[in-house]
Amino acid sequence: MKSYPLLPCLLPLAALAQTPAPPPAPDPAIQRWVNEISSKNLEADVRKMVSFGTRHTLSDTQSKKRGIGAARQWVFDEFKKYSKAGGGRMTVEMDTFLVRPDGKRVDKLTPMANVLATIPGTDPTDTRVLLMSGHLDSRVTDVMNRTADAPGANDDASGVAAVLEVARVLAGQRFPCTIKLVAVQGEEQGLLGADHLARRAKRENWNVVAMLNNDIVGNSRGYDPEITDSLHLRVFSEGVPATETPEQARQRRQLSSENDAPSRQLARYAQATAQRYVNANGYAVLLEYRPDRFLRGGDHTPFNQQGFPAVRFTETNENFNHQHQDLRTENGIEYGDKPEFVDYRYLRRTAQVNLATLASLALAPAAPQKVEVLTAKLANRTELRWQAPKGGPAPAGYVVLVRETSAPQWQQRYPSTGLTADLPISKDNYIFGVVSVDAQGHESPPVLPVVGR
Repeated sequence: MKSYPLLPCLLPLAALAQTPAPPPAPDPAIQRWVNEISSKNLEADVRKMVSFGTRHTLSDTQSKKRGIGAARQWVFDEFKKYSKAGGGRMTVEMDTFLVRPDGKRVDKLTPMANVLATIPGTDPTDTRVLLMSGHLDSRVTDVMNRTADAPGANDDASGVAAVLEVARVLAGQRFPCTIKLVAVQGEEQGLLGADHLARRAKRENWNVVAMLNNDIVGNSRGYDPEITDSLHLRVFSEGVPATETPEQARQRRQLSSENDAPSRQLARYAQATAQRYVNANGYAVLLEYRPDRFLRGGDHTPFNQQGFPAVRFTETNENFNHQHQDLRTENGIEYGDKPEFVDYRYLRRTAQVNLATLASLALAPAAPQKVEVLTAKLANRTELRWQAPKGGPAPAGYVVLVRETSAPQWQQRYPSTGLTADLPISKDNYIFGVVSVDAQGHESPPVLPVVGR
């Protein structure tokens, strides 16, 4: 068998004195929770939401059988049911707000509500908040048509079903930090529920370290062209933070870190977590280096605008015959977002990715603080230092992540028991990140170093 030498650019990594650490092994508890996600439950939840006829944001709120009001109440009741089954720790609220006419997609004064379930953290010093969302409202071709049947099975009963199923599995579990699971209203009318929740989070000083938005996550067959792909899920993330300050922009230009915003790190974290827990038959999460699909947006956007790390999950190949369409058949083609067009095994994997990501983040220590690369010496070595996180479980140690500047994912891992690292590798040629890790191997998202003197 012919052997090939290492690429020259990787030789410095191979020459490191330290032995690279392997990626963390799967946590049996997280794997068990991931396996509990049920495609049967997901299908039942999607079909129940479709049964409300329309869930248009401006639709009926008085009927118990049709419209957004009935759908909201059903989600609330499901959350309460899961809370009771889990011992009552998970709290549930109808987070109401009022939207005034905007001359665009809201034509009357409209009371709205997000349905929010909270699994409180067990550590009073751990202020981290993790969010998972889907949007409850649906629409047809005319975004103002509030009376026509709008099944919204994939857009976005699929996302809400994933939220409900994760709530069912995790409601009775205990994590150091807080997990919030939410079905938001008003996405189709302008991201109204997400904007309300993001502003509330900012106003109430929630320490949101991750927001996972699930929108159009249950279809594995695209159209125009016809592509069937049940093995990939896209995750979109911003590369440059929407709230970047002039000083942060200066640092980004100095370090060329436009591909390493907190949201992009969250996307990488989700991709790596999926590989660890949801990797059957070659399944993978695809990193998309855009905040959202081309010229489009979603409920993670208001969170980005408030300065929170937030990403969007969505299927790989959308079928626009089944998205924002009046129910009809033309030229032998059936239009409309019906439940029979959802792939519930594919949706199961989406929910599993979310659960694994949330649980991995929630069980890990908080990320290290004030990570710096020291530049006082003119040398090829890379010296790093950082501070321990404030609050939450104390890390058992740290891991320095290394990748080439052109690499999309971290390539090497070097453990450290202290708050410094001295690596015989040039800072000019690689990008570094530092994560906190506990004794079981749960890792925080990485923090890139800034210049320290």
